[in-house]
Amino acid sequence: MDLDFTSEELAFRDEVRRFVDAELPGDIRARIAAGKPATYEDRIRWGRILGRKGWLASRWPKEHGGPGWTPVQQYIFDMVLQSAPAPDIPTSGTGLVGPVIYTFGNEAQKHRFLPGILSFEDWWAQGFSEPGAGSDLAALRCTARREGDDYIVDGQKTWTTYAQYSNWIFCLVRTDADAKKQEGISFLLIDMASPGITLRPIITMEGGHEVNEVFFDAVRVPTENLVGEENRGWNYAKFLLGNERVSAAFISQSIFRVRWIKANAAEVSRGGKALADDPRFRQRLAVIEAELKALEITGLRVVAGMSKGSTGQPDPASSILKLKGSEIKQALSELMLEMAGPYALRRLAVDVEEPGPTFASIAAPSYFNWRKSTIYGGTSEIQRGIVAKQILGL
Repeated sequence: MDLDFTSEELAFRDEVRRFVDAELPGDIRARIAAGKPATYEDRIRWGRILGRKGWLASRWPKEHGGPGWTPVQQYIFDMVLQSAPAPDIPTSGTGLVGPVIYTFGNEAQKHRFLPGILSFEDWWAQGFSEPGAGSDLAALRCTARREGDDYIVDGQKTWTTYAQYSNWIFCLVRTDADAKKQEGISFLLIDMASPGITLRPIITMEGGHEVNEVFFDAVRVPTENLVGEENRGWNYAKFLLGNERVSAAFISQSIFRVRWIKANAAEVSRGGKALADDPRFRQRLAVIEAELKALEITGLRVVAGMSKGSTGQPDPASSILKLKGSEIKQALSELMLEMAGPYALRRLAVDVEEPGPTFASIAAPSYFNWRKSTIYGGTSEIQRGIVAKQILGL
């Protein structure tokens, strides 16, 4: 693979840099450069700036409102945004449900839902996991029975990321209780303002509120919000999960975090010398960098293959990205914890002057929060099973 950019690609990189330098609000840039997470307001502001430029759904083809970039342009775009640094934008709309709608939805659904995703006026939540149906997603029990022109939805979803901000949720629901597990599932688009929906926050161990429980009590959903065919939702879910595993590799985020660790490790003293000069620390970071470079190249390969035209089936290589990407992310959080040392006990939520480096306040929250990355989107065990079966033929 030729890793050198063409003159056209370099010109594109310069164009993206000029845009980000001019449009990314300075307060957002400073907050993320300090290692703090972007706020909800940060993501909304930046997402709508990208939406006005036509760059929010950066992986979408032109015919559906995206820029139609090549995989290399997409890679360059991601790298420029992370090096800015700019906030991550939730991808439930652009990366997950949007491609499902334009691949499997009807024309009315495309006209109704895609514009709101492209402008970031609509924020989507993912309603897949349930108590007892996470890794074994096909065991879901949330039901939808047809009554005239509506489905009546009853059940529960859990670990629903950013549902507290979302005005829409896409759900897998059971529409045929007598069929085999995978064959009785449908894919519904549900307005979060519908009567009968109750939201309850789940506070994670680091004190954050990212995820929620969502309860459905006789919620009426128009049948026109069914994507594709009834009882074919499992096929659409597999397609979506393939896209999710590509984004869950966290490649550009991890590249930024490596640079951030290097810069801050030079300011940390251990035994009278900078942590950045400690051979053991340098070796651990070098191993992560080598693995990250291999992951980066694999990611380019997978995205290049996806860009040749969707078959509606996930690329099994996306499981390699999810598996290794989440492990690298966790390894980086361990390095951050080591850098912070005893100062990791500082909490980001406590806005007071305390001794120790500023970044120490995010070390422990990041470590605890990122434990989940090897679970969601399919556990590491599931990804290994997919690789063994579909790539190695075992």
